[in-house]
Amino acid sequence: MKRIALALLGLLALSFYLLPIAHSAEPLDLKELCSGQLSARRIYGVRPMNDGEQYSQLTPDAKQIVTYSFRTGEQTGVLFDVSATKGKTRLERIDGYVMSPDERNILIQTETKSIYRRSKTAVYYIYNVKNKTLQTLSDGGPQECPVWSPDGYMVAFVRDNDIHLVKLLFDNSESQVTKDGEFNKIINGKPDWVNEEEFLTDRSLAFNADNTMLCWIRYDEQQVPQFSFPWYKGLAPERQEFLTYPGQYSYKYPMAGEANSKVSVMSYDIKSHRTQTLQVPLDADGYIPRIFPTSDPSRLAVVTLNRHQDRMDIYMANPRSTEARLVVRDEVAHYIGENAYDQIRFFDGGFVMTSERDGWNHIYQYDLNGTLRRQVTKGEFAVTELYGYDPLTGSCYYQATDGGPLRRAVFKSDGKGRTTRLSQQSGTNAATFSHSFRYFINVYSNLQTPPVTTLCDATGKTTRTLIDNHELLGRLATKQLGTKEFFTFRTQQGTELNGYMVRPADFDASRRYPVVLFQYSGPGSQQVLDSWQTGNMGGCLYEQYLAQLGFISVCVDGRGTGGRGAAFEKQTYLRLGQMEAEDQVETAIYLSSLPYVDKARIGIWGWSFGGFCTLMSMSEGRPVFAAGVAVAPPTCWRYYDSIYTERFMRTPKENPDGYDVSALSRAPQLSGHLLICHGLADDNVHFRNTAEYAEALVQADKDFKMQAYTNRNHSIFGGNTRYHLYRQITRWFQDYLTD
Repeated sequence: MKRIALALLGLLALSFYLLPIAHSAEPLDLKELCSGQLSARRIYGVRPMNDGEQYSQLTPDAKQIVTYSFRTGEQTGVLFDVSATKGKTRLERIDGYVMSPDERNILIQTETKSIYRRSKTAVYYIYNVKNKTLQTLSDGGPQECPVWSPDGYMVAFVRDNDIHLVKLLFDNSESQVTKDGEFNKIINGKPDWVNEEEFLTDRSLAFNADNTMLCWIRYDEQQVPQFSFPWYKGLAPERQEFLTYPGQYSYKYPMAGEANSKVSVMSYDIKSHRTQTLQVPLDADGYIPRIFPTSDPSRLAVVTLNRHQDRMDIYMANPRSTEARLVVRDEVAHYIGENAYDQIRFFDGGFVMTSERDGWNHIYQYDLNGTLRRQVTKGEFAVTELYGYDPLTGSCYYQATDGGPLRRAVFKSDGKGRTTRLSQQSGTNAATFSHSFRYFINVYSNLQTPPVTTLCDATGKTTRTLIDNHELLGRLATKQLGTKEFFTFRTQQGTELNGYMVRPADFDASRRYPVVLFQYSGPGSQQVLDSWQTGNMGGCLYEQYLAQLGFISVCVDGRGTGGRGAAFEKQTYLRLGQMEAEDQVETAIYLSSLPYVDKARIGIWGWSFGGFCTLMSMSEGRPVFAAGVAVAPPTCWRYYDSIYTERFMRTPKENPDGYDVSALSRAPQLSGHLLICHGLADDNVHFRNTAEYAEALVQADKDFKMQAYTNRNHSIFGGNTRYHLYRQITRWFQDYLTD
């Protein structure tokens, strides 16, 4: 019956896009979209528990941590309740939590303040689940990236770039492990800006397996050049400290070819208080993206990377003797993708990891000595997420492309090499497994269907539907929505590309419509997916908004994008922007051949790399775009950070011709009406990119418009900002692509 219900739900969703729109259909409202009022419901923060039968979750009101059964979905208990704690501290709500390995204690996160994209400070409390007591973790100020010891009796954290250690068995006594930490000089236990941003982590701190040693990465950023941007009083939030004079924020930001932090791995003997440097071989300009504890207390796994990022080494380092031994070297053509470091899973006696060494991202199993036990997956498909390995059965669980790049499914490969597709629906599936691998939560969606969250057993059979988003489907059924569909075409160079198209509800093939192309185009990215997340706001809702204004919206993944193997993705190596722009121009030329497209009214826009590709496409040499919007664009790769840029371009000294292929150098070739939008406090793609590009346009006598956002970072949000931004984008296309 549940499968029948899901099938009916899919048919209902599809009917909203295929049936004629009733005269009473309501238009979409841009402010409503920007505020998230039509966002799909999801289950957030699922934490599988040790017993393999339950998971924990923070309630939507952030007042309780509750447990649920993986088998039935029913609530099984309450681990924490703000109204039922003992002690002097009283909390109204919490921001998050970190469970101890033995689940006897919980770190309760409050007063959270963001630093960069992933890093944050917070005030943490230690909560004893049995006694319901709540105590401060530290009275010395907010903490960062706390981590439990394996036995659950210690917590290490970072404050002011130094590491502190709290021992629960000694009345929460606190000691300072390092004393050389200093802003913009030395960082212990957490990454600097560029390592956090490009290696996707906010912690560089770990205990060994027997709780005797604490290990961390030390970052010496004294030789890294400094960058500054201004702060103003602003609004939402208002910063009164800058009421009279503006301020500025200065931090270490290594641009392409410049000095990076010098990194090393340290160990601290908790009993003797001895600190040592582990003897891990590393290039003078190399990286350490991760350290991992293993099941052996004498082995800390240290992952290193050369500056070209085409060689990844895994060392087993003894935190006591400091000796390190190379166990795995992974070398691939051009570069190792940014997700490789998150796709390593350790278990008792070994680990699994992913590699593109055969041209597709696949799973490999090793023992702790580095002996390859087997290649778990093979074939012309890509593993996109490694969920885990079950040492009891030898089975590996993962997500991979399914029948091509547009779809994702959940799979199991057992110890005998047999592969089972666990997810039942075609589209995009993502899983969270119980520790026992007997159950998983599956989130399924496709282009027409909002996320459906189900509980599944080990065979993939649905046992309960937790969220089906029928309320959202009901609301969308009242809206004026057009049709969404995938398409493919072949460029004049012979490359087949995938895209999707959103047409107006009252589409008439005898008319000629203006078209807006949206794209990101960055290496390994994908915008064209059979998923509800496709498009700008989920469900292609911004594209639907444009459709009701009379536009056709299109998105095409060009060369260099993901899901099609390493050869397709890495062909843009050393020449970022050239092929990508060619393919967007080719898309416009293809669309111009369609009888219902007005070739004189085609626009393009994108954010970040998509903003860069917008500028490159509008100055590619073939004037096919009448208008474009570039949001927060990197206009010259010499201005962007070392790790990301050099992964695809090497250094400016090694590849000067590649760096010359930039929006900045192409400014005199710009064709079409251009709007550039950028946040003045963008710590990622600095406003400097837009400032320098604007000056190049002025000197080339090119007209354009520029919209700056005070105190906003790369995401450009806060208060009314996001709505204002999307209104500018919309009006720009209305002004220059419509009559």
